[in-house]
Amino acid sequence: MPIRGVASTSAASGEVGTNGPVASVWAPLAIGAYRALWIAGLVSNIGTWMQTVGAQWLLVGRPNSAALVALVQTASTLPVLLLALPAGVLADVFERRRLLIAFQAFQFAVGVGLTVLTIVGQMPPALLLSFTFLLGCGQALWVPAFQSYIPELVPRSLLPSAAALGGVSINLARAIGPAVAGVLVARTGVGFVFAVNAATFLAFTVVLVFARSPAALRPADPERFLPALRAGSRYVRHSLVVRRMLLRSALFVFPGTAMWALLPLIASDRLGMDAGGYGVLLGSVGVGAVGGAVVLPRLRARLSSTQLLALGSVVYGASLVVLATVDNSWLVGLALLPTGTAWIAVLSSLSASLQVFLPHWVRGRGLSIYQVVLFGGQAVGAVVWGQVAQHAGLQTSFLAAAIVMIVGALTLFRWPMRDVGDVNRSSAPYWEDPQLVFEPEPDAGPVLIVVTYSVTVGNEARFLEAMSFVRRSRLRTGATRWDLYRDGESDDRYIETYVVGSWGEHMRQHEGRLTAADRAREEAARDLCDGPPEVRHLFPATD
Repeated sequence: MPIRGVASTSAASGEVGTNGPVASVWAPLAIGAYRALWIAGLVSNIGTWMQTVGAQWLLVGRPNSAALVALVQTASTLPVLLLALPAGVLADVFERRRLLIAFQAFQFAVGVGLTVLTIVGQMPPALLLSFTFLLGCGQALWVPAFQSYIPELVPRSLLPSAAALGGVSINLARAIGPAVAGVLVARTGVGFVFAVNAATFLAFTVVLVFARSPAALRPADPERFLPALRAGSRYVRHSLVVRRMLLRSALFVFPGTAMWALLPLIASDRLGMDAGGYGVLLGSVGVGAVGGAVVLPRLRARLSSTQLLALGSVVYGASLVVLATVDNSWLVGLALLPTGTAWIAVLSSLSASLQVFLPHWVRGRGLSIYQVVLFGGQAVGAVVWGQVAQHAGLQTSFLAAAIVMIVGALTLFRWPMRDVGDVNRSSAPYWEDPQLVFEPEPDAGPVLIVVTYSVTVGNEARFLEAMSFVRRSRLRTGATRWDLYRDGESDDRYIETYVVGSWGEHMRQHEGRLTAADRAREEAARDLCDGPPEVRHLFPATD
């Protein structure tokens, strides 16, 4: 795997960074296929929020309502813990548009069943939570495929704008859906709200059926399911930057979920509101979030990632204190505006940073693991804060969540975010093809790669430091074990060894898993040596 001279720059590959001109947030809507899907997604998101309001309101007034209402959030988000990573693999292996059609059809069928049983009065809490769980399964399978499908429709230069539009869609729906649901629940009942949600799944399916099918951005030889699943997990495990982003997401989402899970009880028990009033409160959060999406580019231009996360966490924590202590509905509604702004600012910043940082070959799986943290944190948080509210009261639950949120913000001093806009994540297949005396089968292995370096005298300490970065690169892109040895018979010789599960897995390292940043790190180590290293590929001996 000597380095070959392949020119690969961010501009040449179209890699999106955070530096340089920023396209208008509305620019992707000029693309017809994306515009149709965005509108369909907005309508579907509105239906989803209507569904959530209807399900939660159906449980208000039941015995143990605090725990039951919180479990609606858990039932809708828990499937992500089970299905997000497999869904990311499916999105990389199969044709994404057909996957999306299948998942939307599944959700339509579940929505119809939920609607019919609700209208005929056969919807006890356990069955309602079961249907909510099934809808959550469809959503968990759908999200990674949809996120991976967008780059097939939108040029890479417009991907940041497309991501921002995704946030606008979600939060417009958050502003519109609850308000509409509140009116419909009061006038027509919960069953009609469920019917509208089912209809949005059908509409989205129709749009996908007639959408143009662009060339799939997948390798000609897709990975098999289990190796791909392991590769995605291995990448995240050995990427310090990604792990830090996931940590920040968890520390924000877990306490932040208290508001989403328990706001129906604030509306009904504390403020004496009906379903319409609850919808207005959720609409206030949505309006604040849309405003946050508009001001976010200015905030990101003036603040570092760490400062932005700290500010958002403090604002959200203060809003939780207001919800815990204020009984005036107007003041609560006003306090929910910055709550929505902080929510979108923090999570959009984390999501955008992750999309910029992840290489294309593992982007779907990396985003799937992010979904696990995001929705899993909401599922666990909803259970925890619901139980706290059930046993200690709403005020205690919100104050405790606020304390956890502020403590999480303080940990930024210990574990700050890294700004990733200057990291080149464009693909850079810079290794020369191996020259073997036989042609191995793709499944042959495990393969032991041995690289021998002659380090220039005086450069040993710097070489060892540089190789620590090389180690992480090897493990992220396919190695299952890595070691570095010093030759006992030579002062200047160091031997790197790493094991890859199969020859096919190693060839994927050659063909596209390495990035320009990996190349820069490896070249930094090789510049400290006398001449190029010697590379050998060792296979298990056979009879």
